[in-house]
Amino acid sequence: MVKVLDFGEVELIDRMGDDYRILQSARVSTGSSAKKGDKEDRGLIRYLYKNQHLSPFEQVQFTFRIKCPIFVARQWFRHRTFSYNEYSGRYSKMIEEMYLPENFRVQGIKNHQGSGLPISKEKNDILKKKFENLYENILELYNESLDLGVSRELSRIILPVSNYTEFYFTTDLRNLFHFLELRLHEHAQMEIRVFAQAIMQILKEISELKWSVEIFEEMNE
Repeated sequence: MVKVLDFGEVELIDRMGDDYRILQSARVSTGSSAKKGDKEDRGLIRYLYKNQHLSPFEQVQFTFRIKCPIFVARQWFRHRTFSYNEYSGRYSKMIEEMYLPENFRVQGIKNHQGSGLPISKEKNDILKKKFENLYENILELYNESLDLGVSRELSRIILPVSNYTEFYFTTDLRNLFHFLELRLHEHAQMEIRVFAQAIMQILKEISELKWSVEIFEEMNE
C-alpha cells in the first residue's frame, strides 16, 4: 500500500495476467508459442505498444483500492472504462477525514483550469488555520445531526468535496495506461497526479510486467 497526500491510500488488491499473457494473446492468430526468448518477447511488447496494437494489453486485469478526497474521485470516475464500487454515506457514517493542502496555490495562468505557484507562506498559514477550524465545525455539526436522529443520507450534505471517500476499481492494462498517460501529465491536478504516481510505483514493482511498463514509460517521458 502506498500513502498519498495526508490521508490517501493506493493499494493493489488483485492482478490477473502478465507480459506473457499479452504475448500469448498477440500470437494466438499465428498459432505460435507465447515465449520465444527474452529478446524477441520484449521486442514484440514494444512493437505492439508503439504501433497502438493495444487489444492484447486488455488481457491483463487489475483491482485497486483507493482512498482519496471526493473531488479527486469525481475526476477519477470520468474514466468510464473502469468498474467502480464506492463507500456509501447512506449505509455507513462518512469517513471523518478531510484533505488540507500543504500549500494553497494560485489560479493557473497558462493552464486556466488548473493552479499555479503556491501563495505566500503568511497567507498559507492563515488559510490553513481557517480551513482547520471550518472542518472541525463541519464535523461537529455532522455528528450533532446524526445524534439528533437525522438520517445519514441527509446529515452528510454538509460535508465538503475535500472529505475522503474510498472505492475499488477494476480495469485492464490498456485502459490503466490511458488513465496514467492523462493523469501523470503536468496539466493534471496535483491531487490526482500523485495518485497516478502511486499506481505507477506499484506497477514498476511487478517484475512480470517489466517490458510493458518499460515501453509505457519510454513513450510517455
